[in-house]
Amino acid sequence: MHAIQVSHTGGPDVLEYVEVETPEAGEHDVVVKAHAIGVNYIDTYHREGAYPLPLPFTPGQEGAGEITQVGSAVEGWSVGDRVCWAMVAGSYAEYVRVPTDALNRIPESIDFSQAAAAMLQGLTAHYLATSVYPVGADTTAVVHAVAGGVGLLLTQMIRTKGGTVIGTTSSAQKAQRGLDAGAAHVIRYDEEPWAKRVDEITDGRGVDVVYDGVGKDTFEDSLGSLRPRGTLALYGAASGPVPPFDLQRLGGLGSLVVTRPTLGHFMADASERAWRTGELFAAIESGQLEVSVAATFPLADAAGGHRAIQSRDYSGKILLLP
Repeated sequence: MHAIQVSHTGGPDVLEYVEVETPEAGEHDVVVKAHAIGVNYIDTYHREGAYPLPLPFTPGQEGAGEITQVGSAVEGWSVGDRVCWAMVAGSYAEYVRVPTDALNRIPESIDFSQAAAAMLQGLTAHYLATSVYPVGADTTAVVHAVAGGVGLLLTQMIRTKGGTVIGTTSSAQKAQRGLDAGAAHVIRYDEEPWAKRVDEITDGRGVDVVYDGVGKDTFEDSLGSLRPRGTLALYGAASGPVPPFDLQRLGGLGSLVVTRPTLGHFMADASERAWRTGELFAAIESGQLEVSVAATFPLADAAGGHRAIQSRDYSGKILLLP
């Protein structure tokens, strides 16, 4: 089979399309023929060496496809089942070995591309809106990169719960995507200081929560946009990591809460995973949640997928197709 391999860290060109052995199912695993593979920012961090992995490695953490082989101790899964997964290393491949505790069954009404696109970004949006800061009808939230993969899903979830979204983005087209997803306001940070505009929109009160996947470039203004006892959920670092920060400042800024959550801690056991994926797929099936695929690339052109996600020119999910 073919897979993407990284033998040394660096830019997108280090992603090599190579021939490797097809995996065999372990006792508690299945092997899945991948039909769609998600591209995520964490994949670029691994490729660059910002989050080091032992070399060589195959990047990727999510995908969707059909089971082709079942381990000897596996129950409840069969060859031909349509499945998807998240947080499984080595997913940039034609065939992926997936532990059964990471498998999710795809409803018949959802195709492979939708399922792959919904996994990491959809589950991230779900834990942010339900657990990191539980959104209610009186919640006002800033969603940075409102037209990105997580931003579009998070905005829809917040609106479904009755909350108000103030989005930030960098172009007229992306601003319209945010409004279409349900944002009450979208601020063009390339045209005006976004934090000043948030202050105007909230009449100086500030927002309850800022969902920030950008990091270094937005961190200080995100803190300044919160109401007293507000929460900054720093779930990513697309612009780079936040520099060292004096926690004493949080008291003077209004007894603020800053958290750096990661998905793995919010998929702690089978029941929590089933709850999150169940709600996610139900929302897609009911039409409450639209999963947007911005672009697809052949698996052999994984470098193109990485350039696309890092360009910030795309609105929605980037997929690789084996």
